[in-house]
Amino acid sequence: MFRRLTIALALLAGAACQKPVARIGTQSITAKELDKEVATDLLRLDRDYRQQIYQVKRAKLDELIQKRVLEARVKAAGVKDERALFEKEVLPTVQDPTIADAQKLYDEVQQSGRQLPPFDEIKDQVLMAVKQRKAEEAVSTYVAKAMADAGVVVNLPAYRMPVDTAGPSQGPEKAPITIVEFSDFQCPYCVKAEATVKQVLAAYPGQIRLVYRDFPLPMHPLAPKAAQAAQCALDQSKYWEMHGKLFASQGQLEVPSLKQYAREVGLNGDTFDKCLDSNEKEKVVDANHKYGETLGVQGTPAFFINGRFLNGAVPMSEFKKIIDEELGPVARK
Repeated sequence: MFRRLTIALALLAGAACQKPVARIGTQSITAKELDKEVATDLLRLDRDYRQQIYQVKRAKLDELIQKRVLEARVKAAGVKDERALFEKEVLPTVQDPTIADAQKLYDEVQQSGRQLPPFDEIKDQVLMAVKQRKAEEAVSTYVAKAMADAGVVVNLPAYRMPVDTAGPSQGPEKAPITIVEFSDFQCPYCVKAEATVKQVLAAYPGQIRLVYRDFPLPMHPLAPKAAQAAQCALDQSKYWEMHGKLFASQGQLEVPSLKQYAREVGLNGDTFDKCLDSNEKEKVVDANHKYGETLGVQGTPAFFINGRFLNGAVPMSEFKKIIDEELGPVARK
């Protein structure tokens, strides 16, 4: 009975997939065709939605944790509230600003393009602004230390996607952090991100494995061949040397330049030329691109840090936030 019911439900589902959702004369578009066309877009929407849910929950959780930690500090200090706590334990440590401090802030504001009255006319206001800034920094430092001393452990699970880590890589195979990067050698944002990625690797020695996957964008006509060039270099164990050359090329990625770079990094020129001219790596590059699409990647650079999506040429602080969460308080020490 159960088997017959299962078969019947499968048949109904199959019939629903074949049901037309639109007709154009004698032609029709089925639900199955439509689902196939929107699959990547829906995946991306689902990923972003789940990430946003996590971010909202995490922000509120951090707020609650900070509140509990400071409540304990308030009680231990014998004061009535956070304001009184800061006035007792933080503000006395804030040194009065000097005229040099005020002049520095004044100059910074002026250099930003804002017009100010002469320094001597607003000196007292600037000194007050400097002291307020110092007080805010001192409070932030105090709160951060209080959180660290409280031994906070966060168990809220972040949303992460299963991501294949096959491809050219650097870093320990069993590193606690794996970053899969989808990138484009002709993309200016990817060039910018390259410097940040180097910063990240230097900041966490031995703790990160970086995997690079090609994702040449349609508006970058030289990117596919450049990606093939890197894959050809991989055959001669010089992938990362070529990778660095391509990103440092300032967009000079025409085939003659690619062949020149190959020789500059010590590749066998004839072997490389044969590989590049034959387009034998085209399938590899295309496969990387198609795989990125299945993960909802649309632009470059795109990163998956232990499966957690990070989009664009973001600053080091964005990487650090996720990596530190993934490593946990013990591994970060």
